Amino acid sequence: MSRGKWLGGAAMAMLFALTATPAAAGTTAELLKRLHEKGILTDEEYQQLAQQDAAQVAPAALPPAQVAAASLDDKRLVRMSDSGVGMEVGGVSVKISGSVNGFYTHENGQAPGPNTTVVGGVVPVGGKSASVRNGLLPGYLKFDITTNQGGWDVGAHFGMYPGINSATYAAGGGANSGGRNTALQTAGIDFRQTYMTIGRAGLGEFKLGRDIGLFGSEGILNDITLLSVGSSGGNVAPSNTSLGRIGIGYIYTDFQPQITYSSPKLGGFQISAGIFQPLESLTGPGESSKSPGFQGKIVYDGKFGDLSARAWLSGITQKHHRIDGVTYTGSGFDTGAKIGYGPIMLTGYYYNGSGLGTTALNLFDTDATGAKRDSDGFYLQGLATFGKFSVGGSYGESNLHYANAADALANPALLDKSSSWVGQARYGLTSWVTLIGEYIRTKSQAHNGNEAEADTVAAGAILFF
Repeated sequence: MSRGKWLGGAAMAMLFALTATPAAAGTTAELLKRLHEKGILTDEEYQQLAQQDAAQVAPAALPPAQVAAASLDDKRLVRMSDSGVGMEVGGVSVKISGSVNGFYTHENGQAPGPNTTVVGGVVPVGGKSASVRNGLLPGYLKFDITTNQGGWDVGAHFGMYPGINSATYAAGGGANSGGRNTALQTAGIDFRQTYMTIGRAGLGEFKLGRDIGLFGSEGILNDITLLSVGSSGGNVAPSNTSLGRIGIGYIYTDFQPQITYSSPKLGGFQISAGIFQPLESLTGPGESSKSPGFQGKIVYDGKFGDLSARAWLSGITQKHHRIDGVTYTGSGFDTGAKIGYGPIMLTGYYYNGSGLGTTALNLFDTDATGAKRDSDGFYLQGLATFGKFSVGGSYGESNLHYANAADALANPALLDKSSSWVGQARYGLTSWVTLIGEYIRTKSQAHNGNEAEADTVAAGAILFF
Protein backbone atom coordinates (compact mmCIF):
# COMPACT_ATOMS: atom_id res chain seq x y z
CA MET A 1 0.00 0.00 0.00
CA SER A 2 1.40 3.42 -0.97
CA ARG A 3 2.05 6.06 1.63
CA GLY A 4 -0.57 8.37 0.11
CA LYS A 5 -3.28 5.68 0.10
CA TRP A 6 -2.35 4.63 3.66
CA LEU A 7 -2.61 8.24 4.87
CA GLY A 8 -5.83 8.74 2.93
CA GLY A 9 -7.30 5.62 4.54
CA ALA A 10 -6.18 6.77 7.95
CA ALA A 11 -7.77 10.18 7.37
CA MET A 12 -11.02 8.50 6.29
CA ALA A 13 -10.99 6.37 9.45
CA MET A 14 -10.49 9.47 11.53
CA LEU A 15 -13.39 11.14 9.61
CA PHE A 16 -15.82 8.35 10.44
CA ALA A 17 -14.66 8.33 14.07
CA LEU A 18 -15.18 12.08 14.38
CA THR A 19 -18.62 12.09 12.74
CA ALA A 20 -19.88 9.19 14.83
CA THR A 21 -21.34 11.81 17.17
CA PRO A 22 -23.03 14.93 15.75
CA ALA A 23 -21.43 17.16 18.40
CA ALA A 24 -17.94 16.33 17.05
CA ALA A 25 -18.82 16.63 13.37
CA GLY A 26 -18.11 20.36 13.29
CA THR A 27 -14.38 19.81 13.91
CA THR A 28 -13.89 17.55 10.89
CA ALA A 29 -13.84 20.27 8.21
CA GLU A 30 -11.01 22.07 9.99
CA LEU A 31 -8.99 18.83 10.33
CA LEU A 32 -9.36 17.99 6.63
CA LYS A 33 -8.34 21.53 5.69
CA ARG A 34 -5.11 21.26 7.70
CA LEU A 35 -4.24 17.82 6.28
CA HIS A 36 -4.74 19.22 2.79
CA GLU A 37 -2.57 22.27 3.51
CA LYS A 38 0.30 20.03 4.79
CA GLY A 39 0.18 17.97 1.59
CA ILE A 40 -0.95 14.78 3.34
CA LEU A 41 -4.16 14.80 1.27
CA THR A 42 -4.22 15.38 -2.46
CA ASP A 43 -6.77 17.76 -3.99
CA GLU A 44 -8.85 14.79 -5.14
CA GLU A 45 -8.71 13.09 -1.73
CA TYR A 46 -9.59 16.36 0.04
CA GLN A 47 -12.65 16.97 -2.14
CA GLN A 48 -13.84 13.36 -1.71
CA LEU A 49 -13.45 13.38 2.08
CA ALA A 50 -15.07 16.84 2.39
CA GLN A 51 -18.13 15.60 0.49
CA GLN A 52 -18.34 12.54 2.72
CA ASP A 53 -18.05 14.79 5.78
CA ALA A 54 -21.04 16.83 4.63
CA ALA A 55 -23.04 13.66 3.98
CA GLN A 56 -22.36 12.35 7.52
CA VAL A 57 -24.18 15.34 9.19
CA ALA A 58 -27.69 14.00 9.75
CA PRO A 59 -30.50 16.50 9.17
CA ALA A 60 -32.05 15.32 12.43
CA ALA A 61 -29.10 16.86 14.26
CA LEU A 62 -30.29 20.35 13.20
CA PRO A 63 -33.26 22.23 14.73
CA PRO A 64 -36.50 21.33 12.88
CA ALA A 65 -37.08 24.96 11.79
CA GLN A 66 -33.57 25.16 10.32
CA VAL A 67 -34.06 21.86 8.46
CA ALA A 68 -37.34 23.14 6.98
CA ALA A 69 -35.82 26.49 5.99
CA ALA A 70 -32.79 24.82 4.42
CA SER A 71 -35.04 22.70 2.24
CA LEU A 72 -36.46 25.82 0.54
CA ASP A 73 -34.92 28.25 -1.90
CA ASP A 74 -34.61 31.51 0.09
CA LYS A 75 -36.26 33.41 -2.77
CA ARG A 76 -39.43 31.45 -2.08
CA LEU A 77 -39.30 31.86 1.70
CA VAL A 78 -42.10 34.05 3.15
CA ARG A 79 -41.65 35.80 6.49
CA MET A 80 -43.77 38.34 8.38
CA SER A 81 -42.54 41.94 8.11
CA ASP A 82 -41.05 43.51 11.23
CA SER A 83 -43.77 46.20 11.39
CA GLY A 84 -46.95 47.26 9.61
CA VAL A 85 -49.29 45.05 7.63
CA GLY A 86 -47.21 43.07 5.18
CA MET A 87 -44.59 40.41 4.72
CA GLU A 88 -41.05 39.73 3.56
CA VAL A 89 -40.55 37.52 0.52
CA GLY A 90 -37.00 36.51 -0.35
CA GLY A 91 -35.51 39.67 1.15
CA VAL A 92 -38.16 41.98 -0.36
CA SER A 93 -40.39 43.74 2.19
CA VAL A 94 -43.96 44.50 1.11
CA LYS A 95 -45.89 46.79 3.45
CA ILE A 96 -49.40 48.20 3.20
CA SER A 97 -50.62 51.12 5.31
CA GLY A 98 -53.74 53.19 5.15
CA SER A 99 -56.32 55.43 6.75
CA VAL A 100 -60.09 56.00 6.59
CA ASN A 101 -62.06 58.82 8.19
CA GLY A 102 -65.52 60.34 8.23
CA PHE A 103 -67.03 63.33 10.06
CA TYR A 104 -70.48 64.80 10.47
CA THR A 105 -69.85 68.50 10.00
CA HIS A 106 -72.37 71.25 10.72
CA GLU A 107 -71.42 74.77 9.70
CA ASN A 108 -73.15 78.00 10.58
CA GLY A 109 -71.65 79.95 7.69
CA GLN A 110 -71.75 83.57 6.66
CA ALA A 111 -75.05 84.69 5.17
CA PRO A 112 -74.67 86.66 1.91
CA GLY A 113 -74.51 90.42 2.34
CA PRO A 114 -73.11 93.63 0.86
CA ASN A 115 -69.88 93.50 2.89
CA THR A 116 -69.00 89.79 2.85
CA THR A 117 -66.88 89.57 -0.31
CA VAL A 118 -63.28 88.65 0.48
CA VAL A 119 -61.20 87.80 -2.61
CA GLY A 120 -58.92 84.94 -1.58
CA GLY A 121 -60.78 84.32 1.68
CA VAL A 122 -61.34 80.81 3.06
CA VAL A 123 -64.89 81.28 4.42
CA PRO A 124 -67.55 80.51 1.80
CA VAL A 125 -70.66 82.68 1.90
CA GLY A 126 -73.87 80.66 1.91
CA GLY A 127 -75.37 80.26 5.38
CA LYS A 128 -75.92 77.00 7.26
CA SER A 129 -74.92 73.59 5.89
CA ALA A 130 -74.62 69.96 6.99
CA SER A 131 -72.36 67.29 5.54
CA VAL A 132 -70.85 63.86 6.08
CA ARG A 133 -67.35 64.28 4.72
CA ASN A 134 -63.62 63.72 4.96
CA GLY A 135 -61.48 65.89 7.18
CA LEU A 136 -58.13 67.44 6.26
CA LEU A 137 -56.89 63.95 5.37
CA PRO A 138 -58.76 61.99 2.73
CA GLY A 139 -58.54 58.23 3.03
CA TYR A 140 -55.29 56.73 1.77
CA LEU A 141 -53.80 53.39 0.77
CA LYS A 142 -50.00 53.25 0.59
CA PHE A 143 -47.74 50.49 -0.74
CA ASP A 144 -44.02 50.35 0.12
CA ILE A 145 -41.83 47.70 -1.55
CA THR A 146 -38.24 47.78 -0.27
CA THR A 147 -35.14 45.60 -0.41
CA ASN A 148 -31.33 45.69 -0.35
CA GLN A 149 -29.43 45.08 -3.58
CA GLY A 150 -25.64 45.21 -3.79
CA GLY A 151 -25.43 47.14 -0.53
CA TRP A 152 -28.07 49.71 -1.61
CA ASP A 153 -31.43 50.11 0.11
CA VAL A 154 -33.94 50.63 -2.68
CA GLY A 155 -37.70 51.08 -2.64
CA ALA A 156 -40.79 51.78 -4.71
CA HIS A 157 -43.60 53.73 -3.05
CA PHE A 158 -47.19 54.37 -4.19
CA GLY A 159 -49.89 56.34 -2.36
CA MET A 160 -53.56 56.61 -3.40
CA TYR A 161 -55.81 59.09 -1.53
CA PRO A 162 -59.51 58.42 -2.19
CA GLY A 163 -62.15 60.63 -0.59
CA ILE A 164 -65.66 59.65 0.49
CA ASN A 165 -67.37 62.63 -1.16
CA SER A 166 -68.48 62.79 -4.79
CA ALA A 167 -66.12 64.69 -7.08
CA THR A 168 -67.20 66.82 -10.05
CA TYR A 169 -63.87 66.82 -11.94
CA ALA A 170 -64.74 70.31 -13.11
CA ALA A 171 -62.68 71.97 -15.88
CA GLY A 172 -59.18 72.49 -14.53
CA GLY A 173 -60.00 70.50 -11.41
CA GLY A 174 -59.65 66.92 -10.30
CA ALA A 175 -60.30 64.72 -7.30
CA ASN A 176 -60.09 67.79 -5.03
CA SER A 177 -62.67 69.83 -6.95
CA GLY A 178 -65.86 70.83 -5.17
CA GLY A 179 -68.21 67.90 -4.65
CA ARG A 180 -71.63 67.22 -6.10
CA ASN A 181 -74.44 66.17 -3.78
CA THR A 182 -76.61 64.14 -6.13
CA ALA A 183 -77.19 60.44 -6.64
CA LEU A 184 -75.18 58.27 -9.04
CA GLN A 185 -71.87 60.04 -8.38
CA THR A 186 -68.44 58.60 -7.56
CA ALA A 187 -65.64 59.62 -5.23
CA GLY A 188 -62.34 60.97 -6.49
CA ILE A 189 -58.93 59.27 -6.23
CA ASP A 190 -55.97 61.57 -5.71
CA PHE A 191 -52.82 59.59 -6.64
CA ARG A 192 -50.40 61.78 -4.69
CA GLN A 193 -47.36 59.56 -4.28
CA THR A 194 -45.28 57.71 -6.85
CA TYR A 195 -41.59 57.74 -6.00
CA MET A 196 -38.47 55.63 -5.63
CA THR A 197 -35.76 55.75 -2.96
CA ILE A 198 -32.06 54.82 -3.18
CA GLY A 199 -29.78 54.98 -0.16
CA ARG A 200 -27.23 53.31 2.04
CA ALA A 201 -25.95 53.64 5.60
CA GLY A 202 -23.59 56.58 6.04
CA LEU A 203 -24.52 58.12 2.69
CA GLY A 204 -28.15 59.14 3.06
CA GLU A 205 -31.08 58.71 0.70
CA PHE A 206 -32.16 59.99 -2.71
CA LYS A 207 -35.83 60.32 -3.63
CA LEU A 208 -37.06 60.57 -7.23
CA GLY A 209 -40.75 60.99 -8.06
CA ARG A 210 -43.85 62.66 -6.63
CA ASP A 211 -44.13 63.15 -2.87
CA ILE A 212 -44.78 65.81 -0.23
CA GLY A 213 -42.66 68.97 -0.51
CA LEU A 214 -40.07 70.22 1.96
CA PHE A 215 -41.23 73.81 2.51
CA GLY A 216 -44.37 73.89 4.66
CA SER A 217 -44.43 70.13 5.33
CA GLU A 218 -43.72 70.46 9.06
CA GLY A 219 -46.53 73.01 9.37
CA ILE A 220 -49.24 70.61 8.24
CA LEU A 221 -47.74 67.40 9.65
CA ASN A 222 -47.65 68.86 13.17
CA ASP A 223 -51.10 70.49 12.99
CA ILE A 224 -53.72 68.87 15.28
CA THR A 225 -56.40 69.44 12.61
CA LEU A 226 -54.54 66.99 10.31
CA LEU A 227 -56.54 64.21 11.98
CA SER A 228 -59.82 66.15 12.00
CA VAL A 229 -61.60 68.87 9.98
CA GLY A 230 -60.45 72.34 11.01
CA SER A 231 -61.83 75.06 8.74
CA SER A 232 -64.12 73.40 6.19
CA GLY A 233 -63.25 75.44 3.08
CA GLY A 234 -66.80 74.77 1.91
CA ASN A 235 -69.31 72.44 3.49
CA VAL A 236 -72.28 72.57 1.10
CA ALA A 237 -70.59 70.40 -1.54
CA PRO A 238 -67.37 69.08 0.08
CA SER A 239 -64.27 68.32 -1.93
CA ASN A 240 -61.83 65.50 -1.14
CA THR A 241 -60.54 67.31 1.96
CA SER A 242 -61.25 70.18 4.31
CA LEU A 243 -58.72 73.00 4.84
CA GLY A 244 -57.64 72.38 8.43
CA ARG A 245 -55.19 75.29 8.79
CA ILE A 246 -54.28 75.60 5.10
CA GLY A 247 -54.43 79.33 4.43
CA ILE A 248 -55.02 79.97 8.14
CA GLY A 249 -51.54 79.49 9.58
CA TYR A 250 -49.50 77.98 6.74
CA ILE A 251 -49.26 77.65 2.96
CA TYR A 252 -50.03 74.14 1.72
CA THR A 253 -46.82 72.20 1.05
CA ASP A 254 -48.40 70.13 -1.76
CA PHE A 255 -47.24 66.84 -3.34
CA GLN A 256 -44.77 67.70 -6.10
CA PRO A 257 -42.46 66.03 -8.66
CA GLN A 258 -38.95 66.24 -7.23
CA ILE A 259 -35.43 64.85 -6.88
CA THR A 260 -34.35 65.27 -3.26
CA TYR A 261 -31.49 64.14 -1.06
CA SER A 262 -31.70 63.56 2.72
CA SER A 263 -28.53 63.19 4.76
CA PRO A 264 -27.98 60.61 7.52
CA LYS A 265 -28.95 61.85 10.99
CA LEU A 266 -25.93 63.38 12.73
CA GLY A 267 -26.32 64.35 16.38
CA GLY A 268 -30.07 64.72 15.93
CA PHE A 269 -29.73 66.88 12.77
CA GLN A 270 -30.86 65.93 9.28
CA ILE A 271 -30.61 68.03 6.12
CA SER A 272 -32.75 67.63 2.99
CA ALA A 273 -32.52 69.51 -0.31
CA GLY A 274 -34.08 69.06 -3.71
CA ILE A 275 -34.87 70.29 -7.18
CA PHE A 276 -38.59 70.56 -7.97
CA GLN A 277 -40.92 70.82 -10.94
CA PRO A 278 -41.53 74.57 -11.49
CA LEU A 279 -45.03 75.76 -10.52
CA GLU A 280 -46.94 78.41 -12.45
CA SER A 281 -48.79 81.21 -10.69
CA LEU A 282 -52.42 80.23 -10.11
CA THR A 283 -53.54 83.82 -10.77
CA GLY A 284 -51.10 84.86 -13.53
CA PRO A 285 -51.27 84.82 -17.35
CA GLY A 286 -49.22 81.61 -17.79
CA GLU A 287 -45.50 80.81 -17.68
CA SER A 288 -42.79 79.16 -19.76
CA SER A 289 -41.32 77.11 -16.85
CA LYS A 290 -37.71 77.88 -17.76
CA SER A 291 -36.34 77.53 -14.23
CA PRO A 292 -36.88 74.72 -11.69
CA GLY A 293 -37.84 75.23 -8.09
CA PHE A 294 -35.52 74.57 -5.16
CA GLN A 295 -36.43 73.59 -1.60
CA GLY A 296 -34.40 72.68 1.47
CA LYS A 297 -35.03 71.75 5.08
CA ILE A 298 -33.04 71.13 8.25
CA VAL A 299 -34.60 69.29 11.20
CA TYR A 300 -33.34 68.66 14.72
CA ASP A 301 -34.75 65.97 17.03
CA GLY A 302 -33.54 65.68 20.60
CA LYS A 303 -34.50 64.27 23.98
CA PHE A 304 -33.35 65.69 27.30
CA GLY A 305 -34.64 63.56 30.14
CA ASP A 306 -38.43 63.94 30.15
CA LEU A 307 -38.26 66.77 27.61
CA SER A 308 -38.50 66.03 23.86
CA ALA A 309 -37.90 68.62 21.16
CA ARG A 310 -38.22 68.91 17.39
CA ALA A 311 -37.20 72.09 15.56
CA TRP A 312 -37.05 72.90 11.84
CA LEU A 313 -36.20 75.52 9.25
CA SER A 314 -37.03 75.24 5.55
CA GLY A 315 -36.82 77.42 2.48
CA ILE A 316 -38.19 77.66 -1.07
CA THR A 317 -37.31 79.67 -4.17
CA GLN A 318 -38.26 79.69 -7.86
CA LYS A 319 -37.79 82.15 -10.72
CA HIS A 320 -40.97 82.71 -12.73
CA HIS A 321 -41.00 83.59 -16.44
CA ARG A 322 -44.44 84.86 -17.45
CA ILE A 323 -45.53 84.65 -21.08
CA ASP A 324 -45.98 88.43 -21.10
CA GLY A 325 -42.24 88.85 -20.52
CA VAL A 326 -42.40 89.65 -16.79
CA THR A 327 -39.98 87.74 -14.54
CA TYR A 328 -39.91 87.57 -10.75
CA THR A 329 -38.54 85.26 -8.06
CA GLY A 330 -40.85 83.87 -5.43
CA SER A 331 -39.20 82.79 -2.19
CA GLY A 332 -39.93 82.13 1.46
CA PHE A 333 -39.03 80.27 4.62
CA ASP A 334 -40.78 78.66 7.55
CA THR A 335 -39.59 77.71 11.01
CA GLY A 336 -41.04 76.15 14.12
CA ALA A 337 -40.63 73.88 17.11
CA LYS A 338 -42.55 71.21 18.97
CA ILE A 339 -41.75 70.61 22.64
CA GLY A 340 -43.13 67.78 24.74
CA TYR A 341 -42.98 67.38 28.50
CA GLY A 342 -44.97 64.65 30.20
CA PRO A 343 -48.53 64.76 28.83
CA ILE A 344 -48.15 68.25 27.29
CA MET A 345 -47.12 68.99 23.70
CA LEU A 346 -46.66 72.63 22.58
CA THR A 347 -46.10 73.70 18.96
CA GLY A 348 -45.23 77.04 17.40
CA TYR A 349 -44.95 77.74 13.66
CA TYR A 350 -44.18 80.80 11.47
CA TYR A 351 -43.74 81.43 7.74
CA ASN A 352 -42.79 84.40 5.59
CA GLY A 353 -42.79 84.76 1.80
CA SER A 354 -42.41 87.21 -1.07
CA GLY A 355 -44.05 86.36 -4.39
CA LEU A 356 -45.16 83.09 -2.76
CA GLY A 357 -48.87 83.77 -2.30
CA THR A 358 -51.31 82.46 0.29
CA THR A 359 -53.22 79.23 1.01
CA ALA A 360 -51.61 77.39 -1.97
CA LEU A 361 -48.19 77.95 -3.52
CA ASN A 362 -48.34 80.86 -6.02
CA LEU A 363 -51.99 81.77 -5.33
CA PHE A 364 -52.38 85.61 -5.37
CA ASP A 365 -48.57 85.84 -5.37
CA THR A 366 -48.46 89.00 -7.56
CA ASP A 367 -50.73 91.71 -8.88
CA ALA A 368 -51.71 91.89 -12.55
CA THR A 369 -48.44 93.59 -13.51
CA GLY A 370 -46.25 90.94 -11.86
CA ALA A 371 -45.34 92.99 -8.77
CA LYS A 372 -44.78 90.63 -5.85
CA ARG A 373 -47.05 90.48 -2.81
CA ASP A 374 -45.61 89.58 0.59
CA SER A 375 -47.29 87.11 2.91
CA ASP A 376 -46.77 85.69 6.40
CA GLY A 377 -48.54 83.67 9.05
CA PHE A 378 -48.27 81.54 12.17
CA TYR A 379 -50.07 79.22 14.54
CA LEU A 380 -49.72 78.34 18.23
CA GLN A 381 -50.98 75.00 19.51
CA GLY A 382 -51.22 72.89 22.64
CA LEU A 383 -52.26 69.27 23.19
CA ALA A 384 -52.53 67.39 26.50
CA THR A 385 -52.89 63.59 26.62
CA PHE A 386 -54.08 61.62 29.67
CA GLY A 387 -54.29 57.93 28.89
CA LYS A 388 -56.70 57.52 26.00
CA PHE A 389 -58.05 61.08 26.25
CA SER A 390 -56.50 64.14 24.60
CA VAL A 391 -57.65 67.77 24.61
CA GLY A 392 -56.10 70.55 22.57
CA GLY A 393 -56.54 73.92 21.00
CA SER A 394 -54.86 76.31 18.61
CA TYR A 395 -54.98 79.77 17.08
CA GLY A 396 -53.50 80.72 13.71
CA GLU A 397 -53.64 83.30 10.94
CA SER A 398 -52.37 84.00 7.44
CA ASN A 399 -51.78 87.52 6.09
CA LEU A 400 -51.49 88.80 2.52
CA HIS A 401 -50.09 92.28 1.78
CA TYR A 402 -50.54 94.57 -1.21
CA ALA A 403 -47.70 94.77 -3.71
CA ASN A 404 -47.99 98.59 -3.91
CA ALA A 405 -50.48 101.47 -3.89
CA ALA A 406 -51.71 100.64 -7.39
CA ASP A 407 -52.50 97.10 -6.25
CA ALA A 408 -54.54 98.53 -3.35
CA LEU A 409 -56.56 100.74 -5.68
CA ALA A 410 -57.22 97.92 -8.15
CA ASN A 411 -58.13 95.24 -5.58
CA PRO A 412 -59.91 96.77 -2.55
CA ALA A 413 -61.58 93.48 -1.52
CA LEU A 414 -58.36 91.44 -1.61
CA LEU A 415 -57.77 89.20 1.41
CA ASP A 416 -55.99 90.87 4.30
CA LYS A 417 -56.14 88.15 6.97
CA SER A 418 -57.71 84.73 7.60
CA SER A 419 -57.72 83.42 11.16
CA SER A 420 -59.26 80.62 13.22
CA TRP A 421 -59.66 79.25 16.72
CA VAL A 422 -59.81 75.47 17.16
CA GLY A 423 -60.85 73.39 20.15
CA GLN A 424 -60.49 69.60 19.96
CA ALA A 425 -61.08 66.45 22.04
CA ARG A 426 -59.90 62.92 21.16
CA TYR A 427 -60.45 59.44 22.55
CA GLY A 428 -58.33 56.44 21.50
CA LEU A 429 -61.00 53.75 21.11
CA THR A 430 -58.50 51.12 19.89
CA SER A 431 -54.91 51.14 18.64
CA TRP A 432 -56.31 51.81 15.16
CA VAL A 433 -59.39 54.00 15.81
CA THR A 434 -59.56 57.52 17.31
CA LEU A 435 -62.82 59.35 18.01
CA ILE A 436 -62.62 63.14 17.54
CA GLY A 437 -64.89 66.08 18.32
CA GLU A 438 -64.03 69.64 17.28
CA TYR A 439 -65.23 73.25 17.28
CA ILE A 440 -63.79 75.79 14.82
CA ARG A 441 -64.39 79.52 14.40
CA THR A 442 -62.99 80.93 11.14
CA LYS A 443 -62.84 84.51 9.86
CA SER A 444 -61.58 86.06 6.62
CA GLN A 445 -61.12 89.84 6.36
CA ALA A 446 -60.47 91.99 3.29
CA HIS A 447 -58.30 95.12 3.18
CA ASN A 448 -61.41 97.28 2.68
CA GLY A 449 -63.11 95.95 5.84
CA ASN A 450 -65.30 93.24 4.31
CA GLU A 451 -65.41 90.04 6.34
CA ALA A 452 -66.97 86.58 6.49
CA GLU A 453 -67.24 84.28 9.51
CA ALA A 454 -68.20 80.66 10.13
CA ASP A 455 -68.74 78.49 13.21
CA THR A 456 -68.22 74.78 12.58
CA VAL A 457 -68.80 71.69 14.73
CA ALA A 458 -67.42 68.32 13.59
CA ALA A 459 -67.60 64.84 15.12
CA GLY A 460 -66.38 61.56 13.74
CA ALA A 461 -63.51 59.07 13.71
CA ILE A 462 -60.25 58.31 11.94
CA LEU A 463 -58.60 54.90 11.51
CA PHE A 464 -54.94 54.17 10.79
CA PHE A 465 -53.33 50.80 10.13
